[in-house]
Amino acid sequence: MTEYAQVRALIAVRLSDMTDVTTSPLRQRDAGEGQAARIGARIVGYATDLDVSATKTTPFERPELGEWLRRPDEYDVIIWWRLDRAVRSLADMEDLARWAKEHRKRIIFAEGAGGTLDLDMSSALGVSDIIVRLLAWAAQMEAQAISERVSGARATLRAQGRWPGGIPPYGYTPVPRDGAPGLTLVPDPAAVAVLEQLMVDIVDGAQPHTLAMELNAAGVPTPRDHDDVRRGKAPRGRTWVGTTVKSVATSPTLLGYHVHQGKPVRDGKGRPVLAGPPIVDRERYEQVRAAVEELAAPERRERKDTNALLLGVAHCATCDGRMYRYSANSGRTVVYGCRAHARGRTCDAKASMRADWLEEWTVAQFLDVLGSLPVTRVVRHPGYDPGPELMEVMGELRAHMGERARFKSTTGRQMWQETADALEARAAELEATPPAEAREEIIRTGKTYGQLWDSADTAGRRRLLIDAGARVAVSPSKGRGGRVTRLDESRVSFDVGSHADPAREALESVVREENE
Repeated sequence: MTEYAQVRALIAVRLSDMTDVTTSPLRQRDAGEGQAARIGARIVGYATDLDVSATKTTPFERPELGEWLRRPDEYDVIIWWRLDRAVRSLADMEDLARWAKEHRKRIIFAEGAGGTLDLDMSSALGVSDIIVRLLAWAAQMEAQAISERVSGARATLRAQGRWPGGIPPYGYTPVPRDGAPGLTLVPDPAAVAVLEQLMVDIVDGAQPHTLAMELNAAGVPTPRDHDDVRRGKAPRGRTWVGTTVKSVATSPTLLGYHVHQGKPVRDGKGRPVLAGPPIVDRERYEQVRAAVEELAAPERRERKDTNALLLGVAHCATCDGRMYRYSANSGRTVVYGCRAHARGRTCDAKASMRADWLEEWTVAQFLDVLGSLPVTRVVRHPGYDPGPELMEVMGELRAHMGERARFKSTTGRQMWQETADALEARAAELEATPPAEAREEIIRTGKTYGQLWDSADTAGRRRLLIDAGARVAVSPSKGRGGRVTRLDESRVSFDVGSHADPAREALESVVREENE
């Protein structure tokens, strides 16, 4: 039986500054040992050069690595954590590649932007080909390093409450800080006006995609186009969509928070770092968020592309399902009918009725009951509930707890503990904050239902019916055939929510006073 010698691995470790936690010797050794295990190699030694600069020494001049390179017969592969642990210049890279080619060694760099780089110098590749591969890989590493440095710098600026640059959140514009370097954010009056109107409309029940169409029709620039104009660039004519409306109207940036990757940036005490003055208070913010969630509920979705006046109003009395407007009798008649089967449900006795009859009767009932009454809108104030932010903090704390095992050094664990302490302190502060009770405010529009009905289109009238709580139940036909020439009122019933009648209330007040 032929026996194959196990691959022998040398792990090379280099550190320029002993205080650099991010490239600690332990981290480099762990990466090297992991690669040795991956290729099934036996570790024969460690070349550990600490406080040694790669820009001032070549691999051959380093105390420990230089000694190992002069004894090439003792190992088959050299493993570095990353390319910059081995070389920092093209000349040193070329010399190392020529040496490895001459001695038929395998070189592995465990980590980099392109993943692990495994170079087998015993292959037919020429030194020039190897250098090209190394250069390409090194370029990826440098790009990643630049990205990491930029991300780190931006994170530092965010933690200081300074704007790190880029496209500002909609509603804000960057300006120089007073008496301090860098930029900060202040409300942008034009964008704030758009946001305030969007929030009013959303709370009033308007659908985000409808608001997007209105913004497009009015020529309001999208957030990206708005920023292009701010920077003196020509806008590209982007269009608003419903998701953009929801995003800008419910973004935590409206509270003045610095937000990174969807989460508020927090200071050393766990409090959100402010990027600028809040555009809305927490109460209004939660009110808008609640309205968006309510609009997204399936039972609240309203079609805008239909002429069905009674969609969401007319229901089958048998199964309580919605009735839909469609053509029957080969298109000769338009009816409202129960479509339970189309929605995966069953109905033992489906109801249907001519659309014009049912609509005319419903409108007459609605205007008779409510036509002269004033229209009021109920604005719901959810109050202040520390719960949402507490949930955010607890989610961040839970995720942070899962990261503890990654930190091996004392410095790293200290940094981890500082963040954990800050999040826990903020959680305790929120837990001790009493919530403010939710309340409802009734606002009079100054118009009656009849006046609004006369000026509204089909969609607006349908909205009036639904908001007023109008509901029509239609029973199945009792007839035995034959031609039906008018609506059978015994098959329909109309109901509407309770509404205040000022005249009646005044009369009742007078009666009460006289009886006292």
